[in-house]
Amino acid sequence: QVQLVDSGGGLVQAGDSLTLSCTASGRTFTIYKMGWFRQAPGKEREFVAAVRWSGGTTYYADSVKGRFTISRDNAKNTMYLHMRGLKPEDTAVYYCGASDHGLTTEYSSEYEYWGQGTQVTVST
Repeated sequence: QVQLVDSGGGLVQAGDSLTLSCTASGRTFTIYKMGWFRQAPGKEREFVAAVRWSGGTTYYADSVKGRFTISRDNAKNTMYLHMRGLKPEDTAVYYCGASDHGLTTEYSSEYEYWGQGTQVTVST
């Protein structure tokens, strides 16, 4: 089992920056990939970014390319999402996920473990 705790959300203004963190514990040596998803009210959970734990290959949704950067610190078992140029449409609950398998990264069904979510609200 892997436990995830995500944090760092808050209320910011459009154009601001924010960094989310997700720390894993438990059987972290089994982690193959980790990712960030977000869910706005009334919408389905959508892919934001992902990283392969070994090697560090990154993947991004088109809507965040060039504005968000995903990174990880293997020694701390922590993944980050650095967000800049935030827009009101980025407002959502952000969830981190982890998986011990799977070649694809953009489907939430591919992730077995989830954090509790952290709210990001971007005002105009």
